[in-house]
Amino acid sequence: MTTVEVAADVDVEVVGRTPRQLFWLRFKKDRAAIAGGIVIILLIFLALFGGSLAERISGHPPNEPYSNMTDDFGIPKGPNADFWFGADASGRDLFVRTMYGARTSLLVGIVASGLAVAIGTTIGVMAGFFGKWADTTLSRGADVMLAVPYLLISIGIVAACSTTKEGCLHGWLQPGLSIVILVIVLFSWPYTARVIRGNTLSLKQKEFVEASRSVGAGSLRIIGGDILPNLVAPIIVLATLLIPQNILFEAALSYLGLGVPPDQASWGQILADASGLYDVAWWLMLFPGAFLVVTTLAFNLLGDGLRDALDVRTDR
Repeated sequence: MTTVEVAADVDVEVVGRTPRQLFWLRFKKDRAAIAGGIVIILLIFLALFGGSLAERISGHPPNEPYSNMTDDFGIPKGPNADFWFGADASGRDLFVRTMYGARTSLLVGIVASGLAVAIGTTIGVMAGFFGKWADTTLSRGADVMLAVPYLLISIGIVAACSTTKEGCLHGWLQPGLSIVILVIVLFSWPYTARVIRGNTLSLKQKEFVEASRSVGAGSLRIIGGDILPNLVAPIIVLATLLIPQNILFEAALSYLGLGVPPDQASWGQILADASGLYDVAWWLMLFPGAFLVVTTLAFNLLGDGLRDALDVRTDR
Protein backbone atom coordinates (compact mmCIF):
# COMPACT_ATOMS: atom_id res chain seq x y z
CA MET A 1 0.00 0.00 0.00
CA THR A 2 1.42 3.34 -0.99
CA THR A 3 1.80 6.35 1.28
CA VAL A 4 -1.00 8.14 -0.56
CA GLU A 5 -3.38 5.21 0.00
CA VAL A 6 -2.50 5.06 3.71
CA ALA A 7 -3.07 8.78 4.05
CA ALA A 8 -6.40 8.45 2.29
CA ASP A 9 -7.55 5.77 4.74
CA VAL A 10 -6.79 7.94 7.77
CA ASP A 11 -9.51 10.29 8.82
CA VAL A 12 -7.96 13.64 9.70
CA GLU A 13 -10.16 15.86 11.78
CA VAL A 14 -9.53 19.56 11.26
CA VAL A 15 -10.44 21.57 14.34
CA GLY A 16 -11.44 25.15 13.67
CA ARG A 17 -10.52 27.86 16.15
CA THR A 18 -12.05 31.26 16.67
CA PRO A 19 -9.88 34.40 16.58
CA ARG A 20 -10.18 34.59 20.36
CA GLN A 21 -8.83 31.04 20.74
CA LEU A 22 -5.97 31.73 18.34
CA PHE A 23 -5.12 34.89 20.30
CA TRP A 24 -5.04 33.03 23.60
CA LEU A 25 -2.91 30.19 22.16
CA ARG A 26 -0.29 32.72 21.09
CA PHE A 27 -0.55 34.96 24.13
CA LYS A 28 -0.24 32.26 26.79
CA LYS A 29 3.14 31.23 25.39
CA ASP A 30 4.56 34.65 26.33
CA ARG A 31 5.32 34.24 30.03
CA ALA A 32 6.69 37.76 30.31
CA ALA A 33 3.41 39.25 29.04
CA ILE A 34 1.38 37.08 31.41
CA ALA A 35 3.59 38.15 34.31
CA GLY A 36 3.11 41.77 33.26
CA GLY A 37 -0.66 41.29 33.19
CA ILE A 38 -0.66 39.77 36.68
CA VAL A 39 1.43 42.66 38.01
CA ILE A 40 -0.97 45.17 36.42
CA ILE A 41 -3.95 43.47 38.06
CA LEU A 42 -2.19 43.72 41.42
CA LEU A 43 -1.35 47.38 40.79
CA ILE A 44 -4.98 48.15 39.93
CA PHE A 45 -6.01 46.46 43.19
CA LEU A 46 -3.47 48.62 45.03
CA ALA A 47 -4.76 51.73 43.29
CA LEU A 48 -8.33 50.97 44.33
CA PHE A 49 -7.80 49.67 47.85
CA GLY A 50 -4.10 49.90 48.71
CA GLY A 51 -4.16 53.38 50.19
CA SER A 52 -7.09 52.78 52.53
CA LEU A 53 -5.77 49.33 53.51
CA ALA A 54 -2.30 50.73 54.25
CA GLU A 55 -3.85 53.52 56.31
CA ARG A 56 -5.97 51.03 58.27
CA ILE A 57 -3.07 48.63 58.85
CA SER A 58 -0.59 51.28 59.94
CA GLY A 59 -3.04 53.67 61.58
CA HIS A 60 -1.23 56.58 59.89
CA PRO A 61 -3.13 59.08 57.71
CA PRO A 62 -1.27 59.96 54.49
CA ASN A 63 -0.76 63.65 55.29
CA GLU A 64 -0.15 63.56 59.04
CA PRO A 65 3.48 64.28 60.07
CA TYR A 66 5.02 62.45 63.02
CA SER A 67 7.68 64.37 64.91
CA ASN A 68 9.24 61.18 66.28
CA MET A 69 10.13 60.11 62.72
CA THR A 70 12.56 62.98 62.13
CA ASP A 71 15.74 63.71 64.07
CA ASP A 72 16.97 67.04 65.41
CA PHE A 73 18.38 67.95 62.00
CA GLY A 74 15.13 67.24 60.15
CA ILE A 75 16.41 64.00 58.63
CA PRO A 76 13.65 61.37 58.35
CA LYS A 77 14.09 57.97 59.94
CA GLY A 78 14.20 54.77 57.93
CA PRO A 79 11.98 51.69 57.80
CA ASN A 80 10.96 50.10 61.09
CA ALA A 81 8.18 47.97 62.54
CA ASP A 82 5.64 50.83 62.58
CA PHE A 83 6.75 52.64 59.41
CA TRP A 84 7.44 49.88 56.87
CA PHE A 85 8.91 52.21 54.22
CA GLY A 86 10.22 54.79 56.68
CA ALA A 87 9.14 58.42 56.71
CA ASP A 88 9.49 61.30 54.28
CA ALA A 89 11.06 64.70 54.97
CA SER A 90 7.90 65.87 56.78
CA GLY A 91 7.68 62.77 58.97
CA ARG A 92 4.76 61.25 57.07
CA ASP A 93 4.40 57.50 56.57
CA LEU A 94 6.04 56.71 53.24
CA PHE A 95 4.30 53.33 52.95
CA VAL A 96 0.85 54.90 53.13
CA ARG A 97 1.78 57.70 50.73
CA THR A 98 3.28 55.24 48.23
CA MET A 99 0.08 53.20 48.23
CA TYR A 100 -2.01 56.34 47.67
CA GLY A 101 0.47 57.37 44.99
CA ALA A 102 -0.42 54.24 43.01
CA ARG A 103 -4.00 55.51 42.73
CA THR A 104 -2.92 58.92 41.46
CA SER A 105 -0.36 57.65 38.97
CA LEU A 106 -2.57 54.91 37.50
CA LEU A 107 -5.58 57.22 37.38
CA VAL A 108 -3.64 59.80 35.39
CA GLY A 109 -2.08 57.17 33.14
CA ILE A 110 -5.28 55.26 32.35
CA VAL A 111 -7.64 58.24 32.01
CA ALA A 112 -5.20 60.34 29.98
CA SER A 113 -4.32 57.40 27.74
CA GLY A 114 -7.98 56.53 27.19
CA LEU A 115 -8.81 60.08 26.14
CA ALA A 116 -5.70 60.33 23.94
CA VAL A 117 -6.50 57.03 22.22
CA ALA A 118 -10.11 58.07 21.64
CA ILE A 119 -9.11 61.41 20.12
CA GLY A 120 -6.24 59.91 18.11
CA THR A 121 -8.43 57.10 16.79
CA THR A 122 -11.15 59.52 15.68
CA ILE A 123 -8.71 61.81 13.90
CA GLY A 124 -6.71 58.94 12.41
CA VAL A 125 -9.79 57.19 11.01
CA MET A 126 -11.14 60.43 9.51
CA ALA A 127 -7.79 61.29 7.94
CA GLY A 128 -7.18 57.82 6.55
CA PHE A 129 -10.70 57.08 5.34
CA PHE A 130 -11.76 60.39 3.79
CA GLY A 131 -8.33 61.43 2.50
CA LYS A 132 -7.84 64.60 0.41
CA TRP A 133 -8.25 67.81 2.39
CA ALA A 134 -9.28 65.99 5.57
CA ASP A 135 -6.11 63.88 5.49
CA THR A 136 -3.93 66.89 4.71
CA THR A 137 -5.42 69.06 7.46
CA LEU A 138 -5.52 66.46 10.21
CA SER A 139 -2.16 64.86 9.38
CA ARG A 140 -0.37 68.20 9.26
CA GLY A 141 -1.98 69.15 12.57
CA ALA A 142 -0.63 65.96 14.11
CA ASP A 143 2.80 66.68 12.63
CA VAL A 144 2.80 70.13 14.20
CA MET A 145 1.96 68.66 17.62
CA LEU A 146 4.72 66.06 17.25
CA ALA A 147 7.23 68.81 16.46
CA VAL A 148 6.36 70.86 19.57
CA PRO A 149 8.75 70.50 22.55
CA TYR A 150 5.99 69.04 24.70
CA LEU A 151 7.82 69.08 28.03
CA LEU A 152 8.62 72.80 27.84
CA ILE A 153 5.11 73.69 26.68
CA SER A 154 3.61 71.45 29.37
CA ILE A 155 5.65 73.15 32.07
CA GLY A 156 4.44 76.55 30.84
CA ILE A 157 0.76 75.52 30.70
CA VAL A 158 0.72 73.81 34.09
CA ALA A 159 2.68 76.65 35.72
CA ALA A 160 0.37 79.31 34.26
CA CYS A 161 -2.76 77.48 35.40
CA SER A 162 -1.42 76.68 38.87
CA THR A 163 -0.43 80.17 40.03
CA THR A 164 -3.90 80.87 41.47
CA LYS A 165 -6.78 78.81 42.80
CA GLU A 166 -8.98 80.05 39.94
CA GLY A 167 -6.74 78.36 37.36
CA CYS A 168 -6.85 79.76 33.84
CA LEU A 169 -9.34 80.31 31.00
CA HIS A 170 -11.74 81.98 33.45
CA GLY A 171 -11.65 79.03 35.83
CA TRP A 172 -12.31 76.39 33.18
CA LEU A 173 -8.91 74.79 33.83
CA GLN A 174 -8.35 74.13 37.50
CA PRO A 175 -4.93 73.35 39.01
CA GLY A 176 -4.41 69.73 39.95
CA LEU A 177 -5.22 66.47 38.23
CA SER A 178 -7.46 67.98 35.56
CA ILE A 179 -4.78 70.23 34.09
CA VAL A 180 -2.19 67.44 34.25
CA ILE A 181 -4.49 65.03 32.39
CA LEU A 182 -5.36 67.71 29.82
CA VAL A 183 -1.71 68.46 29.10
CA ILE A 184 -0.87 64.76 28.74
CA VAL A 185 -3.80 64.20 26.35
CA LEU A 186 -2.84 67.27 24.33
CA PHE A 187 0.58 65.86 23.49
CA SER A 188 -0.28 62.13 23.38
CA TRP A 189 -3.00 61.84 20.74
CA PRO A 190 -0.78 62.49 17.65
CA TYR A 191 1.08 59.19 18.08
CA THR A 192 -2.17 57.25 18.05
CA ALA A 193 -3.53 59.29 15.14
CA ARG A 194 -0.53 58.51 12.94
CA VAL A 195 -0.70 54.76 13.59
CA ILE A 196 -4.48 54.56 13.14
CA ARG A 197 -4.31 56.62 9.95
CA GLY A 198 -1.85 54.14 8.43
CA ASN A 199 -4.01 51.17 9.38
CA THR A 200 -7.13 52.86 8.02
CA LEU A 201 -5.44 53.58 4.68
CA SER A 202 -4.67 49.88 4.38
CA LEU A 203 -8.10 48.67 5.50
CA LYS A 204 -10.13 50.87 3.17
CA GLN A 205 -8.50 49.12 0.19
CA LYS A 206 -9.66 45.68 1.35
CA GLU A 207 -12.28 43.65 -0.47
CA PHE A 208 -14.81 43.67 2.39
CA VAL A 209 -14.90 47.48 2.30
CA GLU A 210 -15.47 47.45 -1.46
CA ALA A 211 -18.22 44.87 -0.92
CA SER A 212 -19.93 47.17 1.60
CA ARG A 213 -19.74 50.03 -0.87
CA SER A 214 -21.21 47.86 -3.62
CA VAL A 215 -24.37 47.23 -1.58
CA GLY A 216 -24.81 50.94 -0.90
CA ALA A 217 -23.33 51.27 2.60
CA GLY A 218 -22.50 54.84 3.61
CA SER A 219 -19.23 56.11 5.01
CA LEU A 220 -20.35 56.05 8.64
CA ARG A 221 -21.66 52.50 8.30
CA ILE A 222 -18.41 51.32 6.72
CA ILE A 223 -16.34 53.02 9.44
CA GLY A 224 -18.45 51.59 12.25
CA GLY A 225 -19.01 48.14 10.79
CA ASP A 226 -15.84 47.40 8.84
CA ILE A 227 -12.98 49.76 9.78
CA LEU A 228 -13.25 50.16 13.57
CA PRO A 229 -13.69 46.42 14.38
CA ASN A 230 -10.45 45.72 12.53
CA LEU A 231 -8.67 48.49 14.47
CA VAL A 232 -9.37 46.96 17.88
CA ALA A 233 -6.05 45.11 18.00
CA PRO A 234 -3.79 48.13 17.27
CA ILE A 235 -5.88 50.31 19.58
CA ILE A 236 -5.43 47.87 22.49
CA VAL A 237 -1.69 47.66 21.87
CA LEU A 238 -1.35 51.44 21.59
CA ALA A 239 -3.23 51.93 24.85
CA THR A 240 -1.09 49.48 26.80
CA LEU A 241 2.09 51.10 25.48
CA LEU A 242 0.82 54.64 26.02
CA ILE A 243 -0.20 54.17 29.66
CA PRO A 244 3.35 53.75 31.05
CA GLN A 245 4.56 56.66 28.93
CA ASN A 246 1.89 58.91 30.43
CA ILE A 247 2.57 57.66 33.95
CA LEU A 248 6.18 58.73 33.48
CA PHE A 249 4.98 62.04 32.02
CA GLU A 250 2.94 62.72 35.16
CA ALA A 251 5.87 61.68 37.33
CA ALA A 252 8.13 64.11 35.45
CA LEU A 253 5.70 66.99 35.96
CA SER A 254 5.30 66.12 39.64
CA TYR A 255 9.08 65.84 40.00
CA LEU A 256 9.35 69.39 38.65
CA GLY A 257 6.75 70.53 41.18
CA LEU A 258 4.02 71.04 38.56
CA GLY A 259 1.89 67.95 39.05
CA VAL A 260 -0.78 67.14 41.60
CA PRO A 261 -1.32 69.23 44.76
CA PRO A 262 1.03 68.59 47.73
CA ASP A 263 -1.71 66.91 49.79
CA GLN A 264 -2.34 64.33 47.01
CA ALA A 265 0.43 61.77 46.92
CA SER A 266 1.95 60.59 43.65
CA TRP A 267 5.13 58.69 42.94
CA GLY A 268 6.66 61.59 41.03
CA GLN A 269 5.93 64.01 43.84
CA ILE A 270 7.47 61.67 46.43
CA LEU A 271 10.60 61.39 44.29
CA ALA A 272 10.71 65.18 44.00
CA ASP A 273 10.58 65.53 47.78
CA ALA A 274 13.43 63.01 48.05
CA SER A 275 15.75 64.78 45.61
CA GLY A 276 17.58 66.67 48.34
CA LEU A 277 17.82 63.80 50.83
CA TYR A 278 18.62 60.74 48.72
CA ASP A 279 22.20 60.57 50.03
CA VAL A 280 21.06 60.28 53.67
CA ALA A 281 17.60 58.73 53.23
CA TRP A 282 17.82 56.08 50.52
CA TRP A 283 14.31 54.74 51.15
CA LEU A 284 12.72 57.95 49.88
CA MET A 285 13.71 57.09 46.31
CA LEU A 286 13.90 53.32 46.52
CA PHE A 287 10.27 52.43 47.20
CA PRO A 288 8.35 54.89 44.95
CA GLY A 289 11.04 54.49 42.28
CA ALA A 290 10.70 50.70 42.39
CA PHE A 291 6.91 50.92 42.01
CA LEU A 292 7.33 53.30 39.08
CA VAL A 293 9.83 51.02 37.33
CA VAL A 294 7.76 47.88 37.91
CA THR A 295 4.59 49.57 36.63
CA THR A 296 6.27 50.83 33.49
CA LEU A 297 7.91 47.47 32.83
CA ALA A 298 4.67 45.54 33.38
CA PHE A 299 2.69 47.65 30.91
CA ASN A 300 5.46 47.43 28.32
CA LEU A 301 5.69 43.64 28.65
CA LEU A 302 1.92 43.29 28.35
CA GLY A 303 1.84 45.62 25.36
CA ASP A 304 4.56 43.66 23.56
CA GLY A 305 2.77 40.39 24.27
CA LEU A 306 -0.57 41.70 23.02
CA ARG A 307 1.04 43.07 19.88
CA ASP A 308 2.60 39.70 19.06
CA ALA A 309 -0.52 37.70 19.93
CA LEU A 310 -2.87 39.92 17.93
CA ASP A 311 -0.62 39.93 14.87
CA VAL A 312 -1.77 37.00 12.74
CA ARG A 313 1.49 37.12 10.79
CA THR A 314 3.49 36.28 13.90
CA ASP A 315 4.66 32.69 14.10
CA ARG A 316 4.60 31.97 17.82
